[in-house]
Amino acid sequence: METTINRTPRRKRRRGLGFLFFLFMLSAIAVIGWYGYMNYIPSSEKQDPSYTFANPVLIDGKQAEYGAIIENEGVKLPLPLLESLFGEDNPIHYEEKTGTVVLTSSSKVLRFKTEALTGLMNQAPFQLSIAAEVSDGVVYIPASLLTEMFGLQTSYQADTGIVSLSKEGDIITLGTALPAKGAPLRTAPSIREPYMLKIPAGESVKIWDEQDGWYLAQNNAGHVGYIRKQEIKISGTEQVPELKEEQPFVAWKVMGQKINMTWEAVYQRRIDPASIGEMPGLNVVSPTWFELVDGTGKIKGKADPAYVKWAHDRGYQVWALFSNGFEPDQTTEALATVETRFHMIQQLLAFAELYQLQGINIDFENVYTKDKENLVQFVRELTPLLHEQGLVVSIDVTPKSNSEMWSVFLDRKALGSVVDYMMVMAYDEHWASSPKSGSVASLPWTEHSIKRILEEDGVPADKLVLSMPLYTRIWTEKKNESGAVKVSSKAIGMERVKTIIAEKNLTPVLDEAAGQHYVEYKEDDALMRIWIEDDYSIKARIDLVRKYDLAGVATWQRAFQTPSIWTTIDEALSKKP
Repeated sequence: METTINRTPRRKRRRGLGFLFFLFMLSAIAVIGWYGYMNYIPSSEKQDPSYTFANPVLIDGKQAEYGAIIENEGVKLPLPLLESLFGEDNPIHYEEKTGTVVLTSSSKVLRFKTEALTGLMNQAPFQLSIAAEVSDGVVYIPASLLTEMFGLQTSYQADTGIVSLSKEGDIITLGTALPAKGAPLRTAPSIREPYMLKIPAGESVKIWDEQDGWYLAQNNAGHVGYIRKQEIKISGTEQVPELKEEQPFVAWKVMGQKINMTWEAVYQRRIDPASIGEMPGLNVVSPTWFELVDGTGKIKGKADPAYVKWAHDRGYQVWALFSNGFEPDQTTEALATVETRFHMIQQLLAFAELYQLQGINIDFENVYTKDKENLVQFVRELTPLLHEQGLVVSIDVTPKSNSEMWSVFLDRKALGSVVDYMMVMAYDEHWASSPKSGSVASLPWTEHSIKRILEEDGVPADKLVLSMPLYTRIWTEKKNESGAVKVSSKAIGMERVKTIIAEKNLTPVLDEAAGQHYVEYKEDDALMRIWIEDDYSIKARIDLVRKYDLAGVATWQRAFQTPSIWTTIDEALSKKP
């Protein structure tokens, strides 16, 4: 039987494999070609620079959300952009109702109105070259003022309309274009993206960023785009000039010593200085002389020239206290406008000059949280003018808590960046109407109060003054008819505590948790409890001042003292490590 072999299918299979190999090679060549084209063949497409505004504002090589206004070659910048640029320390305040703009720095307060060419620098007339204006609901401020006040540098290119901004102290990297034919400035970091222009060889550029082998660069005309790193040579850096104050204010302090201040509570009657004993180590007194009396900003004064002379004769600084009277509604009104704030400032300046004061101590309490920003603005407007008159500015703050009216309204971080000193009123841990008996200022609570302001708010230690109580409270705990314990208290001074201990023949014991001595006794079916302020508690708090290297101490108030406590404070503050 004969067998027939059919070879045709095998030849077809061979031709099929060859065809597949050919397709594979063709695809590979296409992929390699495409890869080479995309990665090694630059696009020659040219695209004109495009911006959202006729006068775009560029910051660090990026276009801002607002454009500028140009008037007679002068630049005006939009307030929202400036607020974003300066952040939470924004020194620009606009009052829409009156069209007033206020710029504040550490030494200057500039006030002017939109559409006006005159204003006030501190309290002197000031001429503007171009006016601020409102356009489409946005306030525009002359850039020249921002340069003078804050060192903000503005570069305007008339041929392109581009405005570039740099803040004082910024360090900018510089580069030089290398290719003889020019370095293409592209719209994105890829050679396949269109180029806007070519930067001539040797021309300088500013470099704002680096990304995967590309630089984000800006040419002399203000245009920004991407250039390959190999086409740029880094040539150095330049720093935007920092604004230098002519004579920066230096707050008073005793060389090599701590601040040792006491408040002098002045109510209806004047204090007779002859009745005040020696207070060794004391260097500042703060009489409670000035109080806000209405929403117009009117201030009532109780200053006494005889007290000032007595203080100066003893070498004391006089930092008079200015209170809001703890009246929240009138405080809201007085802080609300440039006019009322300036009215308060003018009165304080006049009082300070009239009575030869060395400082003003601000004590605003029981304030609505909605007034937080206006309080900061008041202090920003007040401080440079007081400094101009050589006055020290301090402010009293409570320990941090959730109380709206007594704590939350205080922006300690912002206030701490403006004032010379911040007094932390570390007392009333257990306040007069507290439902629970306890220390006025236990040591752990006091330390916690200091640490929170130092760490959370960033107030420098050399600005922080620990305010200590010279008073305590007699707590009365008595059961009512239902069997519940009713708690009440009465504030007393150090001498009165000594008298009670002697009359009752009591022996104080150390409350280690509170860091102070303690006594209790029975009276008319009630338990009487006292956490004592004495040498022990005062020295323990001053140890905290030394531990955290604070600026010093203050005491509330002198009339609660026992005469020997001043020597205790002086020796504790003067003790060497």
